[in-house]
Amino acid sequence: MRRRRFCSGLLATLAGPVLAAALADPALAADETPLERIRRRGSLVVGVYQDMPPFHVGGAGIDVELARALAAALGVQLSLLPFHAGENMDDDLRSVVWRGHYLGWGPADVLLHVPVEPALMAANPRVQVLAPYYRERVAIARRRDALPALDDLSMLRGRPVAVAGQSLPGWLLIGADGGALRETLQTRWPDGSAAAVALRDGLVVAAAGLQSELESTLRDDPRFAITPLPAPRAPRDGWAIGCAVRKEASDLGQALQQAMRVLQGDGSLGRFFAAAGVTWRL
Repeated sequence: MRRRRFCSGLLATLAGPVLAAALADPALAADETPLERIRRRGSLVVGVYQDMPPFHVGGAGIDVELARALAAALGVQLSLLPFHAGENMDDDLRSVVWRGHYLGWGPADVLLHVPVEPALMAANPRVQVLAPYYRERVAIARRRDALPALDDLSMLRGRPVAVAGQSLPGWLLIGADGGALRETLQTRWPDGSAAAVALRDGLVVAAAGLQSELESTLRDDPRFAITPLPAPRAPRDGWAIGCAVRKEASDLGQALQQAMRVLQGDGSLGRFFAAAGVTWRL
């Protein structure tokens, strides 16, 4: 009995008054809803992808501003949880949303930048994806003087084009036109933003990537045009991105949806994107 009391007292001392209260009355923590727990803790833990321009790089970006606004809407402080993407979105949802990573970090209260796709939600019944805040799409930027128009990808034959090889735009271009573009594709770039820098620096005549990556890098430079990638397999209308929370966190999900509606209605979302050089669309 003495050992049990000592261990409980030590744990309460190390973990702070919140855990001490839970040890004194286990029903206290068990009866709390996810939103109540967040408000008692005083912080919202938000998972954001590491090195994903323009949404998060070095503690700044669109998703960081959005996370800060969502925390403020709930009346708490922001606690960012940056992480490197796993092999697929299922891995990220497991590590960041409902279970936590095997190395011991996570889960977060909410993960940003999750595709709002029925197939993804069906494959991950332990999460709910909600509150869409942007519509992404695959795009291509080109030098107007070298390519006044780009009606189809065959017009890129024999011309140097930058793209991140391990990305959706990269896969689309590598397989386009029966592989006819492979010889002049430069696929070493880590993301679409780096590919756009190569275009801006005159190393290529075109760069493919996500619309947000290209826009944020080129920032309305009149020398370049940015248009949807004219590939048959490219998603025509793009895809919405939103937030993911645990399935049982219904009160948190409702609060985030309400906060997102307010941020959209008062123009805050548009300002977050405009500050990064990106046109907000939904």
